[in-house]
Amino acid sequence: MKVQLLFEKHLNRRRKKKSFFLLGLLFLLGKTVVAQDTFYGYLKKNTLIMGNNRIERTFLWNNGNLITHTLTDKTNRYSWRNTSRTPDFQLNKELVEAEKASVDIVRVAQTTIHPAYLQIEVKFALRQLQVKRVYKVYNDCPAIACNTYLKGNVSILGKSEELNNADRKNIEFLEDMQIDQTASTLDKLNFKGQHWNVDCIEFFDATDWNNNLVVERNFLSYRKNHYRGNLLQVRENISKNGFFFLKEAPCSNVQLAYQGYDFMAEFGSFTVTGLGVSEKDITPDKWTPAYGCVIGVYGPEAVDKLVALRTYQKQIRRLLPQRDEMIMMNTWGDRSQDSKVNEAFCLRELERAAQLGITHFQIDDGWQTGKSPNSAVAKGSFKDIWSNPDYWTPDKSKYPRGLSPIIKRGKELGIDIALWFNPSIQDNFADWKKDAEAIIRLYKEYGICIFKIDGLSIPTKEAEMNLHRLFDYVLAETDNQVVFNLDATAGRRGGYHTFNRYGNIFLENRYTDWQNYYPYWTLRNLWQLSKYVPAEKLQIEFLNKWRNEEKYANDPFGPANYSFEYLFAITMAGQPLAWMEGTNLPQEALLLREQVEKYRGFQHDFHQGIILPVGDMPDGRSWTGFQSIREHQGYFIFFREYHPLQSYHVKTWLAPGTEIECVPLLGHGKAIKTIVDEKGTIEVFLPSMNDYVVYKYVIVQSQSQVEIK
Repeated sequence: MKVQLLFEKHLNRRRKKKSFFLLGLLFLLGKTVVAQDTFYGYLKKNTLIMGNNRIERTFLWNNGNLITHTLTDKTNRYSWRNTSRTPDFQLNKELVEAEKASVDIVRVAQTTIHPAYLQIEVKFALRQLQVKRVYKVYNDCPAIACNTYLKGNVSILGKSEELNNADRKNIEFLEDMQIDQTASTLDKLNFKGQHWNVDCIEFFDATDWNNNLVVERNFLSYRKNHYRGNLLQVRENISKNGFFFLKEAPCSNVQLAYQGYDFMAEFGSFTVTGLGVSEKDITPDKWTPAYGCVIGVYGPEAVDKLVALRTYQKQIRRLLPQRDEMIMMNTWGDRSQDSKVNEAFCLRELERAAQLGITHFQIDDGWQTGKSPNSAVAKGSFKDIWSNPDYWTPDKSKYPRGLSPIIKRGKELGIDIALWFNPSIQDNFADWKKDAEAIIRLYKEYGICIFKIDGLSIPTKEAEMNLHRLFDYVLAETDNQVVFNLDATAGRRGGYHTFNRYGNIFLENRYTDWQNYYPYWTLRNLWQLSKYVPAEKLQIEFLNKWRNEEKYANDPFGPANYSFEYLFAITMAGQPLAWMEGTNLPQEALLLREQVEKYRGFQHDFHQGIILPVGDMPDGRSWTGFQSIREHQGYFIFFREYHPLQSYHVKTWLAPGTEIECVPLLGHGKAIKTIVDEKGTIEVFLPSMNDYVVYKYVIVQSQSQVEIK
């Protein structure tokens, strides 16, 4: 509390000039400051205040068990006042009186993983249970994150099973509207007003089984109801201003200790529920993390809520061009599994990858001495991996000289080598340290920086914590150079909103062998996810369209009906993945190199923007695409699927009246100079069906332009 008392001596100066206060505040903390820091946090008497130039949230101190007082959107000069006097965080009805409160405020310096941020750590006790709430405030970001940790003893956590409204009695009296609610809550807000429009977004991974990955539900907040999803976007219908809750947890259907829903809404009251822990997970000897929760604010335009969310998501892991950008080839997509993988095969594949302009070559399952259950040549297992201490060493029969010849030739061709890796799942990843050391050895011996992480199953909180330990340890020992491709294809895994600081997401397995690769399916999944998940953090596949052509017969949406260039273009908004054996490609496929090299010239700049879907949802017959929004400029990728019209007015995120110039970079479009019409559309021309164009656009003159930084 000493630091907070010192803060108050500077409050008058803050009223005169906030930046002077921030410098004084951080000086007292003994932290190096930079002029551009906009975040701040301090305790004034009984009020905790935190924020930056975009958002401010104030709390009643309440002995550390904070109660939101106000939430302010500084950009749009709008503020809500909380009407509830119950704590934002609640485990059950009995544990409400907090004691032994403290607060620690520290500036966390920028690393190669995250930008600088202000950390406000609030601790308090609820009887025998200790609670730690850690808030993160970034510069120029309209959102504040909160992570919760528990330690000690608790006999019961709040639970509330979802009740069917049809089983409730009819409402004749005021007391009939009251519902006993005992669910544990991560965060909540209670504002006045009856007019709230809400979107709840539910996500699905396990993409071997799911091909519909996003479900959007829109509703008017009325009496108390429960909703599933990771994202709740709320707009006040009178002011048109809004806020969002992002629950940083796996997809709803695989969350731990799940009670059937993630949010409750009742008129202007909104609650985030489901901690992801049970009573047995909480022990006196260590901090157990609950799921994270983020709150953000946004203005009245439709794009505002998406920009606010994405601005926060881009803080979690910095996108560095040499580390995080990639055009990867992985040969598993041609279904040879591990039957071909050896030194000679990899060297041949590297030559073909270089001819295509590939930047990374990933050797999937089969490079290692141990055999997995997915092996085509042996009946392997993931059980008790470390009974074989050589499991994660290169197979000597396949790689008699180790991986060195592969690494050497890759360097000569300008291609980095990546590997597949499956952590040992037994006993909740109890051998995580051995797994981490195996990865670190491969990094140190061969310089391998990218590892596809497969086979995960996260059935318990201990398993989740051990995976974090594994990833964190590897990053610490490799100076944050290792990137993890986190496979989302099967099992109980992290989904789209956890483990985000470790790398990117390997989204889906699709194969022409089983006719489950359709280009518009891939485009649709990326298009839908890109509204709520950074597209640049998703690995998106394109396949050898010449394989298994006969299995698609006369299917008009079969991959053979598209150019190889078009299949590659579908992946550009994400991280492209050549899911194929390069040596199986015909000679004509090598013409793709020209487009790949041009794409590499603007790949990182494109990904630096806020990438959102434009046009209509892909269905094989639409006009669709993506927009990368940057300040005063950006990019478009437009696709004309099997649509009869050569020109189409495509809906964009540009404001009506904006004058733009579009210069084609790839594809078959012509230069455009136009003014965005009253519906936010621009006319795009593509001469052929199943064709595309990439534009770089510049805003010549803006009308009520959305500012993106």
